[in-house]
Amino acid sequence: MSDTSQREWRFYLDDMIDFAGKVLAYTDGLDQTGFLASGLNYDATLRNLELIGEAATHIPDEVRAAHLEIPWRMIIATRNRLIHGYLGIDEDTLWSIIREDVPELLPLLRALKNESQP
Repeated sequence: MSDTSQREWRFYLDDMIDFAGKVLAYTDGLDQTGFLASGLNYDATLRNLELIGEAATHIPDEVRAAHLEIPWRMIIATRNRLIHGYLGIDEDTLWSIIREDVPELLPLLRALKNESQP
C-alpha cells in the first residue's frame, strides 16, 4: 500500500469515528419512543449511520481482513439497507444498532486508529 493510500484510508477511519460519535450525541438522553418521534435527531442519526457505512467501503480490503473484530460487512450492509429504504429496517433493530452496536464499534475504531498511526 502506498503512503498516499495509507494516509487516505485513515481519513475515512477518522470520519467513521466522528460519525459514530454524532450518532451517540444525537441520541443521548432519548429512549426509543423519543428517538422515533424526534424528527431532526432521527434523520441526523440515520444519516450518520449511512455515512459510517459509506466510509467503511473505503477502508482497504487488506485492512478489513486484518481487523475482523470490526464487523465491516454488517456496517456496509446496514448502510445499504438505510440508503435503499425499500428494504426497510425494523425500529427495534435500528435502536439496537444505536444503543449496542455503535458504542461497541467506537472503541474498536479508535484502537485501529491508534494502531495505524504513522
